[in-house]
Amino acid sequence: MGMTMTQKILAAHAGLKTVTAGQLISAKLDIVLGNDITTPVAVNEFKKAGFTKVFDKDRIAIVLDHFVPNKDIKAAEQSKQCREFACSHCVSHFYDVGKMGIEHALLPEQGVVCAGDCIIGADSHTCTYGALGAFSTGVGSTDMAAGMATGVAWFKVPAAIRFNLTGRLPKNCSGKDVILTIIGMIGVDGALYKSMEFTGEGLASLSMDDRLCICNMAVEAGAKNGIFPVDEVTLSYMKNRTERQPVIYEADSDAIYEKTITIDLSQIVPTVSCPHLPENTRRAKELSDVKIDQVVIGSCTNGRMEDMEAAYRVLKGKKVAEGVRCIIIPATMAIMRECTERGYVTAFIDAGAVVSTPTCGPCLGGYMGILAAGERCVATTNRNFVGRMGHTESEVYLASPAVAAASALTGYITEPKED
Repeated sequence: MGMTMTQKILAAHAGLKTVTAGQLISAKLDIVLGNDITTPVAVNEFKKAGFTKVFDKDRIAIVLDHFVPNKDIKAAEQSKQCREFACSHCVSHFYDVGKMGIEHALLPEQGVVCAGDCIIGADSHTCTYGALGAFSTGVGSTDMAAGMATGVAWFKVPAAIRFNLTGRLPKNCSGKDVILTIIGMIGVDGALYKSMEFTGEGLASLSMDDRLCICNMAVEAGAKNGIFPVDEVTLSYMKNRTERQPVIYEADSDAIYEKTITIDLSQIVPTVSCPHLPENTRRAKELSDVKIDQVVIGSCTNGRMEDMEAAYRVLKGKKVAEGVRCIIIPATMAIMRECTERGYVTAFIDAGAVVSTPTCGPCLGGYMGILAAGERCVATTNRNFVGRMGHTESEVYLASPAVAAASALTGYITEPKED
């Protein structure tokens, strides 16, 4: 019986020749990830269980990104606990102010994650790394604690849905429009505990930033993970980033999928997810009467260089609409620096936007853009649940950087023009 790409990775890390959907396994871990919110809980559990050392200091990553630079005393105490733990255990991949970034943009950028890896992270959007051909999934802080100590985690092997991608995206669309379209089709539980496996000739036209965005939001369809095959785009991205050798897994020709869904990328349109679920999608041009108060361009979903480029192309030489707050957050310090060197930061400021240091900040209602009652925000983030970005009576509309930037200029949800 053939195996999917995800099943092959899990079998290899479990030391098994084959695995099947629904099987419980223990798998060796390549990377264990935590952030400033989840790591303190994991550290407490680590100590409570009597663990005294980590399984491998080079296989643990702790990224301070949610409320860093610290927004209040509680955030400062949590970050302090992370720093002390990382120092006492000589954690190699520890990222603090000055060299940090939003974790799911930072780890691929820094070459911490690699093709063929088995990765857990105490953050639901750890599924991002499937874009590199890795199995990666979010877990709770207790699982993180056990992973840090033992280097092993247990999984139920997921069944899979295959997404056959054909064609090429229109110029005014990106990976964000693809994944919003898919979630709109199948719903927020349409891939519940499944592996979303992307295949087809359309893959060749998707950049690594597109793929990272798509896998990032697999969890918003309920998926255990999202994953792309390793191709020239993947290998080119990883070249000179990591010292580890990529391990390439391919699905068997007779792999079993619950179903196959074909997506013609040429038919994708600028898409917006309306409050209060990611599945509530509509075409951007159908929402032109929705007046907005704020725009956020950033997050682990859309804070990468291509996202900054998209915002720059729209905002350059123009002005943000009166009464709209436009907040732009490059996802890592390297992206921030490149934006500065290219002149993007100056263009953003001239347009009337504010540019922040890398942080998750407003995405989870943390800081740097909290909404009041009745306010509406177009955000390139990944969730628009009730109260996600502030007051329970506020509204968040999820969109691509191009849609968000175009909306900032008009004060209404706006479909961007093709370049």
